[in-house]
Amino acid sequence: MRTPQHSKEFALKTIGFIGLGTMGSPMAVNLARSGYTVHGWNRTDGKQGPLLAAGGRAVASIGEAVREADVVITMLPDTPQVEEVAYGPEGVLAQARPGTLLIDMSTVAPRTSAELAERAAAHGIRVLDAPVGGGEVGAVEGILSIMVGGEAADFEDARPVFEALGRTVVHCGPHGVGQTVKAANQLILAINMQACAEAVVFLEKSGVALEAALDVLGGGLAGSQVLARKKHNFVARDYTPSFTMGLHHKDMGIVTETARAIGAALPLGSTAAQLISSSVARGDAELDHSAVLRGVELLSGYDRER
Repeated sequence: MRTPQHSKEFALKTIGFIGLGTMGSPMAVNLARSGYTVHGWNRTDGKQGPLLAAGGRAVASIGEAVREADVVITMLPDTPQVEEVAYGPEGVLAQARPGTLLIDMSTVAPRTSAELAERAAAHGIRVLDAPVGGGEVGAVEGILSIMVGGEAADFEDARPVFEALGRTVVHCGPHGVGQTVKAANQLILAINMQACAEAVVFLEKSGVALEAALDVLGGGLAGSQVLARKKHNFVARDYTPSFTMGLHHKDMGIVTETARAIGAALPLGSTAAQLISSSVARGDAELDHSAVLRGVELLSGYDRER
């Protein structure tokens, strides 16, 4: 039975935000600007400035971030970091109050989210997995797509928090399903990015003016958010990261591992995953994931500067 302070009428006002990186920092800022009391903690120093400027508070430990929180949000790179922050005597499960709502917005394997929910229940802590799509731009502008797994009642409690962060917010099913939908998102993204990169080399080697060609392609059925948002990266070969190749490599590992477990064939997805893996192996892990274009250039024997 749910305690009165976490009933539908109760407004969740204090948020412990863990992970103030490329995505987490603007998300925490948007929550602070929306009127929430945000206590932010990051595993490394030097990330707290934007949250402080937005009226949030930087804290020195996980316990300080979560003890008074109604909601705890984690936005971390991968499963090891989520487990490090969640478990152990200084972790979220040990430090947060019973009844707290823990929302993991990291991108991890569905099984990781299901295990987190099971272990949290033993502490009286509710859990939602709520990975996001939309990248750094979506985080900054507060227009993320948020795909949520967990109990429907907990989702309704968290809805105002989600609406401060995103434009498309959908409860997809039980624990782990949000991560499954995010994996599908990354599958589509990887294939689309690869197709765009191949089209760039195809057009340039044909002698076509690239920017004009991408403009007209973007206005038809070939248009996509990937093409619209990454056009500058492709044209200028600007690989300043908004989402790194290394993180996409990690995400495609989740996709291929999950597909193998359920027996789903991913012919194009597997190829895209291998090409991303090749880019990481060549040293492109810290570049924007639009740098898959570099791999297409290499396979095509194409040097744009010549």
